[in-house]
Amino acid sequence: MITQVRLASGNAGKAVELGRLLGCHVLPVTAWKPPVEDGATFLANARIKALQGARQHPDEWIVADDSGIEVDALAGAPGIHSARFGGAGLDDSGRVRALLNAVRKGEARTARFRCVLVAIGPDGQEFMADGTLEGTLADAPRGLNGFGYDPILIPTGETRTCGQLSPDEKNVISHRGAAAQALRRQLGL
Repeated sequence: MITQVRLASGNAGKAVELGRLLGCHVLPVTAWKPPVEDGATFLANARIKALQGARQHPDEWIVADDSGIEVDALAGAPGIHSARFGGAGLDDSGRVRALLNAVRKGEARTARFRCVLVAIGPDGQEFMADGTLEGTLADAPRGLNGFGYDPILIPTGETRTCGQLSPDEKNVISHRGAAAQALRRQLGL
């Protein structure tokens, strides 16, 4: 039975969130040394991070995620470039503004959050799970909860953005929650 995993990240907050979703204790990788994420897909980048984490903690379970927003009017962009969209030096609100400016009036506003999780066991066995949260882009940011693009994605069937949902409400429907549930089933957590 797996009771603890390491998250291939130095982000302690993300480790706590993933721990709630996976139902086990999650710690960030000690002295995380982020690798170059040069993969062409979320899966490739999550795997790059997981393998780096496994090199740093070879006797432990490692989980890595890669996630972002895909906008249909932008042919799936920013996708794997979500954290860097709009140029260097932008914070979350700057990236949100850049994304809203990139989608022209009258274009389809359908979009989704996507998350891919990769787990690597001490024996080198790999598992992969993904999840999406479908929705539409709001015209302007709304809500203070969450992070990243949460203030502009309205989940399908909702009138509020992810930034207006409570953390518990978001976890029930989130892309990361869906991926975590799929990974839990594979790992027997």
